[in-house]
Amino acid sequence: MRMPALLSLAAASVSVVALGAQSPDADLVRRARAIHERVITLDTHNDIEPENFTASKNYTQRLDTQVNLPKMIDGGLDASFFIVYVGQPDPKREPDSLSPAGYDRAYKRAIDKFEAIHRLTEQIAPDKIGLALTSDDVRRIAASGRKVALIGVENAYPIGEDLRRVQEFYNRGGRYMSLAHNGNNQLSDSNTGERDGYTWKNGISPMGERVIAEMNRLGMMVDVSHPSKGSMLKAAELSKAPIIASHSAVRALANVPRNMDDDMLKALAKTGGVIQVVGFSSYIKVQKPDTPERAAALKALRTEFGIPEPAPRQASGAPGSTRATEDAIAALSAARRTEYDAKLADVNRRLPADPPATVKDFVDHIDYVVKLIGIDHVGISSDFDGGGGLADWKDAGDTFNVTLELVRRGYTEEQIAKIWSGNLLRVMDECQRVAKQLQAAAR
Repeated sequence: MRMPALLSLAAASVSVVALGAQSPDADLVRRARAIHERVITLDTHNDIEPENFTASKNYTQRLDTQVNLPKMIDGGLDASFFIVYVGQPDPKREPDSLSPAGYDRAYKRAIDKFEAIHRLTEQIAPDKIGLALTSDDVRRIAASGRKVALIGVENAYPIGEDLRRVQEFYNRGGRYMSLAHNGNNQLSDSNTGERDGYTWKNGISPMGERVIAEMNRLGMMVDVSHPSKGSMLKAAELSKAPIIASHSAVRALANVPRNMDDDMLKALAKTGGVIQVVGFSSYIKVQKPDTPERAAALKALRTEFGIPEPAPRQASGAPGSTRATEDAIAALSAARRTEYDAKLADVNRRLPADPPATVKDFVDHIDYVVKLIGIDHVGISSDFDGGGGLADWKDAGDTFNVTLELVRRGYTEEQIAKIWSGNLLRVMDECQRVAKQLQAAAR
């Protein structure tokens, strides 16, 4: 939105090149660019690390992150929910993870992330980006020419058993929160329960029910992206306000546990909520496993460089964890890394992998949602810096490609405005309206 003309033209040119053989005609690009500049583009899920929010290293710089201010400017991304995410340790590794001691460790990590976002918007770059707490704030900050930061909480695990922390997280700027992430916790079952089993009857604990009620009272959106199907359906039943799926996709098109099936989508729409379709390649398109020849070549390469194998693929086809592999690659010396990269490029040239998902595949999911539950119940997220990214939407600098594909599909400017931000902002408003009613009734 509102990119300067030269930056806008440059962004469009880069985007068109990224789309390669599709070669959209000049009129289509002009129309898409004009729409992209007029609507508010909002991505509801971008992970962060506090180390990138310091005086010497921060998002005013073109860091090696998928999202930062220069890349937001390049791609015309106006607003981002920066995420306060704290992972839940496996109880086998940390037996006290679901105890007061474990909750307190998680709480401290969550506060570090809240404070990092406030540093960016209040100390490091208040002239470039502002923190929004309401939909009106989003529009006001965007109209000023600055970028917009919002805060989402991924995993309510750090709440522990202290309901007061919900209020604290809201006061610190949190405007949505999911009850769980990967692994069942004290509040909710997770989608990982499809593999590991479930903990709670109907998916949500009594404490989890109290957390939902408190979120409704405060005006905080209930996020159902990571909880189990049972948890999601129970949350839809319990919540007095619309709910969101901050970063999920369609299970009918990519059968992985993190995605939402038709029953879940219909239940979400019944609350007035919205699914923010996520540009996470393995949730958009389940990639075919490597051929035996490619798998053998990659294994030999990793063995040569002392790099551990990634975790096996899940039964659903989704990839296993690659954290140990990535850490070992990052630890290579500069010379060894150059050698490794060259040999990996040779393997990829000779034995290419199944190609990753594209923006076209991504918009197929948007189309599906629109046809099933309507244009008012779909939005956009990337999960950048948390595993997200597509072949032609690799970072925030490629954001224009999404609008271009929406225009190519025939969506109108009014519809695109809803998809990019209007639907999500409507839900924010409705949650605030419900909160005022609940607070008034309690007086």
